[in-house]
Amino acid sequence: MANVKVFDMNGQPVSDLELNDAVFGIEPNTVVMHAAVVNYLANQRQGTQSTLTRTEVSGGGKKPWRQKGTGHARQGSTRAPQWTHGGIALGPKPRSYSYSLNKKVKRLALLSALSTKVADNDIVVLDAIKTEEFKTKTIVNMLKALNVSEKALIVLDTVDKKVIKSAANIPGVKTTQVNTLNVYDILNYTKFIVVKDAVAKIEEVYA
Repeated sequence: MANVKVFDMNGQPVSDLELNDAVFGIEPNTVVMHAAVVNYLANQRQGTQSTLTRTEVSGGGKKPWRQKGTGHARQGSTRAPQWTHGGIALGPKPRSYSYSLNKKVKRLALLSALSTKVADNDIVVLDAIKTEEFKTKTIVNMLKALNVSEKALIVLDTVDKKVIKSAANIPGVKTTQVNTLNVYDILNYTKFIVVKDAVAKIEEVYA
């Protein structure tokens, strides 16, 4: 089992923690991690882009010239796609881009992402994150004490509005909870800062 140090908010080690190899020590599968990230991004798409077809643009009710005898190609409307101001042929219409992945694939992708953070020494375990008031400086000082200058994902075991609001204005820092953890966020943020109680919950669910 991987053994990591547990720090307090001042960056001082307070204890050691053994991570479950079934969750944090598997061989990362890059294929399923890629599939999970593509799925996440596809599900975030709004799919609201829309173009007007020849039936939706205004005008074009009158046949521009008679069918035969003019020397022109036959035309039925000035709003056909080949005309300026005409409709768009085969353009995008509102649609849903979302699709679902197999549950086993999603589980393997998450475990692979967590194991990657441990293998790269990008995981930081804290005994707790507490703040008495809504204060960004508290979280900034914590990150400085932990020598975290990269993008960081802070994982809480429960919803703590003071911590979430205090971290909201820091560029490159995001807070989340165990039940909303996803592969994209884990891989997108360099440092994985997790509360010790959140580690226990993750192992309880996925071990």
